Amino acid sequence: MAGRLRQPTGRYGGRSAEERQAERRRRFLEAALQLFGESPGFRSTTVAALSEAAGLSTRQFYEEFHTLEDVLAALHLQVNDWAEQAAHAALVEARDLPLPERAAAIFRAYAANVTSDPRRIRITFVEIIGVSPRLEEQRLERRSRWVDFICAEAAEAAARGEAAPRDYRIAATAFIGSVNGLLHDWRAGWVDASLDEIVDELVRQLLAILRPAGWPPDA
Repeated sequence: MAGRLRQPTGRYGGRSAEERQAERRRRFLEAALQLFGESPGFRSTTVAALSEAAGLSTRQFYEEFHTLEDVLAALHLQVNDWAEQAAHAALVEARDLPLPERAAAIFRAYAANVTSDPRRIRITFVEIIGVSPRLEEQRLERRSRWVDFICAEAAEAAARGEAAPRDYRIAATAFIGSVNGLLHDWRAGWVDASLDEIVDELVRQLLAILRPAGWPPDA
């Protein structure tokens, strides 16, 4: 299909065209979270099945999206946005706490958000993998935002004298891979631990990175 169908204009049922469009988009993304995040998964879902699950028509689908890949891309961004918002909100609340408590608050908020719905984990760590170069670029771009977040907080901790001053980009990249792998494996039932134990372990790993043996020098 060359492009989306023309959007309806004007008010209908007391709602503007923009409001109706936002509602349709929300319903398609909720249906996608159900079908992509549970069964049958992204690769086995059709436009007709997604439209039926959303209670909308295929014509309305093509008014919002070009392809199902567009829906997966939008859903992946939404799930990541939810997790980022949770982490940043926790950071605001914990900004004045010591580093260990600050890190624990951030990771507890992030982990609680991501694991609150197993479908979010599947979208983030499973369904997005190997779909297309475009989605792989998007996945890596969102991961790089988490790396930037860790690096920024590490720099802040170093400026406060709470962590060793150095370039943390490689370490942060490795750490984010550990976070993703551990949360995926825990949610899949391969790690026998509580979520609090998972968070505690991640915090210990992060502190070991920020405060290596022999730091501070006068310890």
